[in-house]
Amino acid sequence: MAGGSEARGGECCYYTTDDALSQVGFGRFQALVLAYAGVGWTAEAMEIMMLSFVGPSVKDEWGISGQQEGLITSVVFAGMIIGGCLGGVISDSYGRRAGFLFTAVVTGIFGFLSALSPNYICLLSLRFIVGMGLGSGHVLGTWFLEFVPAANRGTWVVVFHCTWTFGTILQALIAWAIMPVLGWRWLIAMSSTPCFILLIFYCITPESPRYLCSRGRTADAQFILERIAIMNNMALPSGILIVVPQRRSDDVVDLETIVPLILSQDSAATNVCMSSSISRSINALCTLVSRSLIRSTLLLWFVYFAFCFAYYGIVLLTSELSNGARRCGPVGMHFWQQNDARLYRDVLVTSIAEFPGLILAALLVDKVGRKLSMGAFAFLCLVSIAPLAAPLEEGLATVLLFSARTSITGSYAVLYIYGPEIYPSSCRNTGVGVATSLGRIGGMIAPLIAVGLLESCHQKEAVFVFDLVLFLAAIACALFPLETKGCQIQ
Repeated sequence: MAGGSEARGGECCYYTTDDALSQVGFGRFQALVLAYAGVGWTAEAMEIMMLSFVGPSVKDEWGISGQQEGLITSVVFAGMIIGGCLGGVISDSYGRRAGFLFTAVVTGIFGFLSALSPNYICLLSLRFIVGMGLGSGHVLGTWFLEFVPAANRGTWVVVFHCTWTFGTILQALIAWAIMPVLGWRWLIAMSSTPCFILLIFYCITPESPRYLCSRGRTADAQFILERIAIMNNMALPSGILIVVPQRRSDDVVDLETIVPLILSQDSAATNVCMSSSISRSINALCTLVSRSLIRSTLLLWFVYFAFCFAYYGIVLLTSELSNGARRCGPVGMHFWQQNDARLYRDVLVTSIAEFPGLILAALLVDKVGRKLSMGAFAFLCLVSIAPLAAPLEEGLATVLLFSARTSITGSYAVLYIYGPEIYPSSCRNTGVGVATSLGRIGGMIAPLIAVGLLESCHQKEAVFVFDLVLFLAAIACALFPLETKGCQIQ
């Protein structure tokens, strides 16, 4: 058994968290964790997709300009940049449960309050705070990943990401039913509902045993593992649960051992706890750029940026080119002049295109590996976009855009598996949080570049920029130093 030593008579005397999860397998316990995390991921998808419908309605009701309408989306992404880092630090310092509690409370409460906004400034302020909650939503994926056995971890995390696509489709259907009758305020209020479901069941959610072990709380981790074994009708390995020491790089200073030494003798216990939490956060950030992880971290930052840039760029290209009769002119005006039924239909069709990508990712990620899967999906996306540089018939353009959306979704799904796997438990959510925050910057830049080029009739240049970014991303995937397929996460 991995990590175990043999006692007299050949019986294992200790085991690790990975050994326990591999033996109890994926069962009823993990299915419940998947359902809970999936509700949270669905909520995030609904909040993001809602921006496509709310902006134009607010513009019509309050008479704001096109730039002010765009700010409603921009402030959400700005909040997500901050929230991505903040959520990672919270979950690595105080536990995974604290991380997704922050997500549910901030997104749910301030999302609902957004529906009551009396004016434009108030709406912007509330949506910025909602963005902070959405930015920390990656904690849910990491929390679920830490309960899944190594053998089929990739497949099940892809299944988890299917809830994102489900959320986009659900939001389009809800908007189609509600917006023409009740308006944008009711849509915002209903979109916050899944977050309150998270809060209702929060008290029975378990902490990640990997996080508990990383904090030396093996007794608590043992209790959680026993619950998993009972619910799955399996038995834990014989022996004692141990924590495999995480290898530290020579250039990382363990601030947790230094801070207590410089605290004065009469410091209050609360100050000691706060300093310890701050030291863990700083130590996690230092670990990300240590000699053993700096290459993986920098590559991960770029790949997150590139995939997010490409994803939102493809969404924009779809709305602009799929009608097959695009003319040079203001992109936003051309798109929003479509009737409402056409808008909802286009959102549904492009969202459905994500399912083939998720299915392919689930089939490939545990067979050919993470690096090859990401690189292949990025290259396929590049090939799908390239012909769009020239005028094409509507049917062919739709097929290519469908293929591109499928490919970028598959690459993103694998990336969300690979990112948490390369970091140790002590800094996993901090690493993923920083990477996703940089990815949001790519999501903010993509529309600006694409709109600027398309408005000036530079369609070839727009396609070239997206293809160049995808090409560099495919190379970056090949340069990752570690393949995590079937490996125990640290």
